[in-house]
Amino acid sequence: MNHIFNKAEYKPRRQALRGNMTEPEEKLWQILRGKQMGVKFRRQHGIGHYITDFYCPELKLVIEVDGDSHSSADAQTYDAIRHDFMASLGIITLRFTNDEVMHNIEGIHQHLTEYLNTVLPPLTPP
Repeated sequence: MNHIFNKAEYKPRRQALRGNMTEPEEKLWQILRGKQMGVKFRRQHGIGHYITDFYCPELKLVIEVDGDSHSSADAQTYDAIRHDFMASLGIITLRFTNDEVMHNIEGIHQHLTEYLNTVLPPLTPP
């Protein structure tokens, strides 16, 4: 299989995106970073020629934060192609809007917690 993750030619773009995260991305990152959700997430992670907002390699899970630009027909077509590409690799994509992140971060946290509880093995006490 060809090298598909974090291709070298996209490194400057990934670094620039990490350095210029949108306010909603920053807000969501605050609940994803440091294994707070029980798994490690990476931000601005390259998969193929796409750069995802957040990626959990352990679960093969992408989380995207969509701004207004994602509402156009062209953007929705692009997102569908991207979604199909991720799915072909066995990667699940969850999408949230900027508005959802900014005005309902608690609901997103709850949704992610419930989702992770369905895909993660239960913790066994020592």
